[in-house]
Amino acid sequence: MADENSGLRITLEFGGGAELLFNKIKKQQVTLPEKDKSWTIRSLLVWIKDNLLKERPELFIQGDNVRPGILVLVNDADWELLGRLDYELQEGDTILFISTLHGG
Repeated sequence: MADENSGLRITLEFGGGAELLFNKIKKQQVTLPEKDKSWTIRSLLVWIKDNLLKERPELFIQGDNVRPGILVLVNDADWELLGRLDYELQEGDTILFISTLHGG
């Protein structure tokens, strides 16, 4: 297990139904392991898929991106303004994924 003091500590939040894919956990603090390159949202999505996503990954991830219909906010700012998948995560960031897709 990685040392709790090493790595990048961020907060992940899931809403609008996206939390159902993560054991109904809406908010969690995670420590991403240290690696040679910076953590980006692109690499975070792979980590989420491998470590947190509990069911039906096709409802959250499409290719190497989030599925259309999922809003992504970084520290309450639209990720579109920050470089989307290439945004480099910073210590203490909060990444919020909100599903706007509602089944009927």
